[in-house]
Amino acid sequence: MAGATTDGRVLRGEETRRAVLRRAVGIASVEGLDALSIGRLATDLGLSKSGVFAGFGSKEELQLATVRAARRIFADAVVTPVADTPPGLPRARALCESWLAYSRARVFPGGCFFHQVIAEFDARPGPVRDALADCARQWHATVVESLAAARTAGALRPDTDPDDLAFALIAVLETANSQAVLHEEDIPYQRAGRLLLRLLRAEAADPADPALA
Repeated sequence: MAGATTDGRVLRGEETRRAVLRRAVGIASVEGLDALSIGRLATDLGLSKSGVFAGFGSKEELQLATVRAARRIFADAVVTPVADTPPGLPRARALCESWLAYSRARVFPGGCFFHQVIAEFDARPGPVRDALADCARQWHATVVESLAAARTAGALRPDTDPDDLAFALIAVLETANSQAVLHEEDIPYQRAGRLLLRLLRAEAADPADPALA
């Protein structure tokens, strides 16, 4: 009986934690990680402060847990859907289009969670910035990996620098996100789609490659 009671408490604790993090990623994507507080989340969700505090312990741990939750959501929305796309140029293009779809669909209410909160923490040393930097590095590495595979396969010119090209592609994606959120219109996404193809075609061994049609 004691075991069943303990299991019930654990399950309720896990459910509470998931509910808190769902709310936290939504708030942070609009207002930033500094807008998060144990009290606000407890009030928003009709929970006790002590119950929320028990799941995190400090504001910094709440922020870090929110970043980890957002990272999982991002991967599920952007990377997982293209996992079966052939490696190389098809996957590189698919990753970019998947990112645009993620921002366009407002998976996070404020657009791209990471674009919002990295600007908030990029000059503030500490564990939260370190966690965000790791997320950014991982996304860049994912795009670079697809481009490097495309170069190895001969789909990109031998002198193509995958890191430089990934930097340019990600810059277009992030600009489209910020402009679309700011102006509440779809035009930046349309523009980004065209620019991404131009960047890839400019580096392609064959600009008429079917993967870029």
